[in-house]
Amino acid sequence: MAKKAIGLVLAAALLGVASAQQIRADGSSTVYPITQAVAEEFTARNPNVKVTVAFSGTGGGFKKFCRGETDIQDASRPIKKEELEECTKNGIRFLELPVAYDALTLIIHPQNTFAACMKTSEIKAIWEPNSRVRTWRDVRPEWPNERIQLFGAGTDSGTFDYFTEAIMGKAGAIRTDYQPTEDDNVTIRGVAGNRYALGFLGVAYYEENKDKVKAVAVDNGKGCVLPTRENVLNGTYQPLSRPLFIYVSLKSLERKEVQDFVEFYLSAQARRAIRSTGYIELPSDAYQVVQEILKRRKTGTFFMDLPPGTPLSKFVEELKKEFK
Repeated sequence: MAKKAIGLVLAAALLGVASAQQIRADGSSTVYPITQAVAEEFTARNPNVKVTVAFSGTGGGFKKFCRGETDIQDASRPIKKEELEECTKNGIRFLELPVAYDALTLIIHPQNTFAACMKTSEIKAIWEPNSRVRTWRDVRPEWPNERIQLFGAGTDSGTFDYFTEAIMGKAGAIRTDYQPTEDDNVTIRGVAGNRYALGFLGVAYYEENKDKVKAVAVDNGKGCVLPTRENVLNGTYQPLSRPLFIYVSLKSLERKEVQDFVEFYLSAQARRAIRSTGYIELPSDAYQVVQEILKRRKTGTFFMDLPPGTPLSKFVEELKKEFK
């Protein structure tokens, strides 16, 4: 009887494991907080579904996604041509779903009072390949003769691609003597620990750490503009405003739990989770278009050639136009 009872317990346990449904998401560390927050809301309503969310960077995530290893790819930039070719070669069809907007943010130490606003030309001079800028005085003669310690996204990051393209005009163009990372918390700790440091990351990590670091206002020729929700919505924070995406495997969508999760991700209830992370949710009419993309299973990329710094209003227009 004892053996039979043990057998029944083991069978029940195995049945429980088998009945647990799992969704795998990976990719951007910028989008990670959104997907994680939405996953927590979703699993609270659907305890039989386990959503695992990781961040290996947008580029690293696409490698896994295009091999069919994940269901959902978080991306802080649109898919690249070579990534699209890899997915196509492996028979991975996908839906490209914009989920939020970000203000890519430059951060400094709270005690840094001199670099509260920087021109895009100055930002480029600091970060460009073979830059001769070593100290803050090299940027402006009245600034301190103190070495700038630089922190930012690693090469597998969509934030890296977007920042370099928006500021340098070419994705991947950057000086090599900075500390790269796929974990934005490393950048936070680095800048918070050095009075003369400078870093860049997604706005949510800044919002979470306002007591440790300070945001730099960006002057793109029309005055100093901070990375706020209002300035992203009105299109004045340029050129570092950008859309955030999830890419969903068409094959994975055949599973009810994935379909349910993505529907929830695009629902009004999930926007509370997006707001809680510090990112900017899209207008309601934009989510309606994205919901139609999901409903009609419209595969492929619409935004691969989207220019950096596209204002939110223009992005929404393009979304509607591309979907027609």
